[in-house]
Amino acid sequence: MPDPAALTAPGAPFEVVRTENGSLLYADGPRTLREFAETTWAYGDRPFLVGGDGDHLLTYGDFFAAATVLANRFVDSYGLRPGDRAAVLMEDRPEWPVAFWAAQLAGLVAVPLDAGWTGEEGSAVLEHCDPRVLLVDGAWLPGVRAWAGRTRARVVVVGATAGEAPGAPVERYEDLPAPDRYAAPPDIEIRAEDDATILYASDGAPLRGAVSTQLAQAGATMDVRFRAAADALERGDLPGLGPAPAVRLDGSFTGPAALAQMYGAMASGGTLVLGEPGSGAGPVPAHAPAAPAASPAVESRVAPGTGEVWLRGQSLPYAYWRDERATAESFTADGWFRAG
Repeated sequence: MPDPAALTAPGAPFEVVRTENGSLLYADGPRTLREFAETTWAYGDRPFLVGGDGDHLLTYGDFFAAATVLANRFVDSYGLRPGDRAAVLMEDRPEWPVAFWAAQLAGLVAVPLDAGWTGEEGSAVLEHCDPRVLLVDGAWLPGVRAWAGRTRARVVVVGATAGEAPGAPVERYEDLPAPDRYAAPPDIEIRAEDDATILYASDGAPLRGAVSTQLAQAGATMDVRFRAAADALERGDLPGLGPAPAVRLDGSFTGPAALAQMYGAMASGGTLVLGEPGSGAGPVPAHAPAAPAASPAVESRVAPGTGEVWLRGQSLPYAYWRDERATAESFTADGWFRAG
């Protein structure tokens, strides 16, 4: 049986090298989430998203057409630019991945918010991350109106009637231009070092958003591809030759585990299966951005004298949003995260 370790050997698909500061990095593969997304456009009419009961929701072609038209609206109509935050606050519905990937196609920083939060918790996170646009479920609209009135952010409400979303700056998602499969995403430069996501905890701990770069999230897409290839080898199969997988979303779209599941489905043209709305998998720890399981591009060590576990690698966050003290306490200058 082939050794999964051969997948990371020099010249292999998941070869790992060290950067100047000693951190591990995949030698090949995408460097931004947009670059990763572009490799999946060819899946066309394959099912991308289905409901928990098997109902078809979106093909890859429909999905990317919707994400593209929204990304162009972000740039052309809203005037958003790389680095601006796009918050997503909604249940597990097709518009969630559309909103997330529209942000990435436009070079924005996607901020997934937990639809299980109270109005007070959601408002606190919105105040903290200061998004330029919020894509929100209609059920959440009353809870964010006060916040929206205090900011210059755009608000796009999904699943609301015209009477529930009157006037600027709030507009209905359903009133946006229709998707066009022949439309191209915004013509902008997205760099590997640009921020891609801010992920907040939902366990009542101090308000901290873990910031990851485009390169880190691209590394997360490689992590799931590596695990799939290693699993295939351990079963005695050749990686990439099996049927496209159906990946059931384990919990809600909020959090790094769900992103990895979405990346895993997309990497092989598989189908993402949604559970019931609101079926969250529990809180994300505030002080420990999770290390990907079995990632060849993440290493660990025990700090001498303290017994702390330190992690370093491509797919880890590098800072806490607008919190210099917490960042200094948790992240070292040479790329280690103090996991505790």
